[in-house]
Amino acid sequence: MAEISQADIERAIKTTCATVLRNEHYFADLDGLAGDGDFGTSLATGFRQIEKEWDEIPKTDIGAMLLKISMIVSKHVGGSSGPIWGTGFMKAAMLTRGKSEIALQDLAQMLGSAIEGIQARGGAQLGDKTLLDALIPVHEKLTAQAAGGDKAAALKDAAEAADNAVDETRHLVAHRGRASQVGERSANTPDPGIVAIATILQDWCKDCGVERTPTAPEVVKATA
Repeated sequence: MAEISQADIERAIKTTCATVLRNEHYFADLDGLAGDGDFGTSLATGFRQIEKEWDEIPKTDIGAMLLKISMIVSKHVGGSSGPIWGTGFMKAAMLTRGKSEIALQDLAQMLGSAIEGIQARGGAQLGDKTLLDALIPVHEKLTAQAAGGDKAAALKDAAEAADNAVDETRHLVAHRGRASQVGERSANTPDPGIVAIATILQDWCKDCGVERTPTAPEVVKATA
């Protein structure tokens, strides 16, 4: 079964930093359609700090690295995103203590634990029009692919699930976050957190040589 090395995860984190920083203003613009417009800037502030501290982040094992990243994100990402993204990284870190490589099944369990932590922290559920509407179907795809051990197929399926979530949730009224305060006006707008997850996964595909074409217009623009 193909393993996911610590080097693979380090590469994914670096790609994520590049994705978030490249789309800082675009993600903020999307957030401004129904929210307060600070999502892109808040997220970029945290991931810019990860880049700044990269050489000092411990690389002794995957768990130590992710735990430090969770601390940076929690401290430097503003608004509700800091606790949410920080919790996700922290929960993933707890399952990878002392590990220098993991299997797809481990990755699926990490994401499952992150989802549980995010739900406990923010109270959101599937259908509330938050990043969970991308993460939950991604988790389902990873779990389904875990037995086969095909990393490329798992990544492609995960990216497709997140990409589809952008359009599948577009019509929903937000029930969490700042967008929930505008009520029906949040309908027919994309959720920036969902777009961010889909964009990150699409960039991972590109970085790993996995061919797929995004369909949601926001993801197409963010990855152009």
